[in-house]
Amino acid sequence: MIIDLLDKKVNTKGMLIGESWVDTPMQLPVFNPFSGNHVYSISCAEEEHVYKALESAEKGKIISKNLSPLDRSEIINKVVNLLKERKEEFTKVIVNEGVKTKREAGKEVDRCINTLTLCGEEAKRVIGETVPFAAFEGGSSKKGHYVYDPIGIITAITPFNDPLNLVAHKLGPAIAAGNAVILKPSDFTPISGIKLGELFLEAGLPYHILNIITGPIDNFGDILVTDSRIDMVSFTGGSKSGEVIAKAAGVKKIGMELGSSSPVIVMNDVDVEAVAKNCIGGMVWAAGQNCVGVKRMYVHDTIYDSFKEKIINLSKAVKLGNPEDDSTDMGPIINQEAISEIERSIENLVKGGYKVLCGGKRVGNGIEPTIIEGDFDNKLNGKEEIFGPVATISRVNSLEEGITASNDSPYGLHAGIFTNNIEHAFKASNELQCGGVMINDSSDYRIDMMPFGGVKKSGIGREGVRSAIREMSSTKIICFNLK
Repeated sequence: MIIDLLDKKVNTKGMLIGESWVDTPMQLPVFNPFSGNHVYSISCAEEEHVYKALESAEKGKIISKNLSPLDRSEIINKVVNLLKERKEEFTKVIVNEGVKTKREAGKEVDRCINTLTLCGEEAKRVIGETVPFAAFEGGSSKKGHYVYDPIGIITAITPFNDPLNLVAHKLGPAIAAGNAVILKPSDFTPISGIKLGELFLEAGLPYHILNIITGPIDNFGDILVTDSRIDMVSFTGGSKSGEVIAKAAGVKKIGMELGSSSPVIVMNDVDVEAVAKNCIGGMVWAAGQNCVGVKRMYVHDTIYDSFKEKIINLSKAVKLGNPEDDSTDMGPIINQEAISEIERSIENLVKGGYKVLCGGKRVGNGIEPTIIEGDFDNKLNGKEEIFGPVATISRVNSLEEGITASNDSPYGLHAGIFTNNIEHAFKASNELQCGGVMINDSSDYRIDMMPFGGVKKSGIGREGVRSAIREMSSTKIICFNLK
């Protein structure tokens, strides 16, 4: 739904193009997912706006490359300080436009502060190495090294579920590496990213290094992916969209963090209640709209019944409600279409032989935490990502069955295993096909400095500050012939 600018009755946000914030006659409304209220409006880009942003970014990549590492670091550190001062303001924005409770939103702001702090530190450590040319016959007269150059212009496309920190994971490393960025935030949660962009300008980031495009992509097509001036596309979102982008992008660098169906293996030598609490936390964070959230639980036969009872009771105890209420455990689903999609997925699992043990019903603009039981080798196992507070539980007789079931998926982002057996821990970490294995923690665990990404349909490349800076740089070899 697009509204005319003259009809707006809420705060509006323009696009950052070059040195100006640009409003358009047509606006896209942003709704609070819990209340359904129209809380913001954003400008809707057309092709002309994207081309102007590209022209600006061409200037920006030169300006950014010529900033010293110290300058880049100081600008990012100023953003960190501003964000600390305005934590409450940003927390309210995340709650108002997104799916997180106030507690979860506050933690996201803290993580964003950490992400950008790391970016400020790493901006001064973008270093190469010497190369021993003399190690090869005929190279005795040669000396050299390699360096990391900025890659140029990066398109950054971000999702709704972490509307602030995932923007920081793209802007921070890109600027630390000396690039220009064109940000396209989610249409559902664009305000957090726009406001972070405002902080970068307030901190002294020169114009043209950052441009922000908003509104439905149907208005301007795939220019931000296909244009030859774009040197890299950094995308976080669904696997289907990722495949479309990869096919359209052409010869340019691509970084993608895509879908997942994260498994957790629970062996029979653990504290069942503690593990069940950990798994529930990983399942309902951001109402399950979380790429590494717990989606599949494979529990050893000898503790299966006890674990199942506890996980059901914990699911039923989760309090849904107003995300602004401190007592609320879980917030809303992003929109009605997403709720319908979750319901369809639950229905498909039931038709395929699974049984709903608890939950599965709409509550206002949310979905009850849902536990669904089925055989570990069911043909539907792990084949679909359910972006909501839904997880399957299956009985396994051995670690080998748990690993086999976990790997039986087109996805491979994170996995978890709970065990006190060191051999089991090493075997699982070696054989699980994924980008990260969490031992005695759920798949949901992540810190912002670690390399982050997946295998198979879960992505290409790695995020995490230092890893992202490398992805957003090009390696240049320099060799001197001293003869």
